[in-house]
Amino acid sequence: MDRITEHPSHHNDLEHKSTLELLQGINAEDRSVAFAVEQQIPAIAALAEAIAERMQRGGRLFYMGAGTSGRLGIVDASECPPTFGVAHGLVIGLIAGGDTAIRKAVEFAEDDTEQGWKDLQEHQVGPDDTVIGIAASGTTPYVIGALEACNTQGILTGCITCNPGSPVAAVAKLPVVVVVGPEYVTGSTRMKSGTAQKLVLNMISTSVMIRLGRVKGNRMVDMQLSNHKLIDRGTRMVMDGLKVSYEVANEMLRHYGSVRRAIEAGHTL
Repeated sequence: MDRITEHPSHHNDLEHKSTLELLQGINAEDRSVAFAVEQQIPAIAALAEAIAERMQRGGRLFYMGAGTSGRLGIVDASECPPTFGVAHGLVIGLIAGGDTAIRKAVEFAEDDTEQGWKDLQEHQVGPDDTVIGIAASGTTPYVIGALEACNTQGILTGCITCNPGSPVAAVAKLPVVVVVGPEYVTGSTRMKSGTAQKLVLNMISTSVMIRLGRVKGNRMVDMQLSNHKLIDRGTRMVMDGLKVSYEVANEMLRHYGSVRRAIEAGHTL
């Protein structure tokens, strides 16, 4: 297949450019990413709605990828519990090569067509779950093999890729194809492609969690109170929600353990 992510950069002689010129070129390319994502909002919406529907039945969300794509999925999954107060097993990120690959590349791990399904089976993946393959190239065997196995088991599949006509988009039931074009450094998909994937992951997880009732108004009322900054943020949410002083709000927050419970308790007093 013709992979646009591997096309030559629109910029040349990079080693002869000044730092300022390099940064201006990178920024010029980055500005195009949000517009490419915008073109895929209907596809992202279809995937997010399907995920929310399954989660309301007790399903989970799995992200799968290799290299940068796998790491981005793990980051998004790991941020859902502290941000939205959900269980750690609700959104799960899997990477080719296992946890070692989060920090250091594991050679040829992404080329195993069977390992992705094996990794999913360790989590007892089932029909109410959704599995999203993340692959900028759209050709990662680890991801494609897993999605193919999910399809045979009636498990909903989606993907986030940056190459039109890719194998992963053909396999996924609900594909999201964000065409960002050639990278500033030819083939370096950690750049625009990675940025596009991160944006889409943010959109999916945030919209799903809002649909699940994990945001009230525009506030993270179920966030974990795991440091002083978040306790202060939570206190100010309670202040705003109940129109009480900082001291009263802080006392209520510490007593009830969450912004949601503190505000709900305050409204019943």
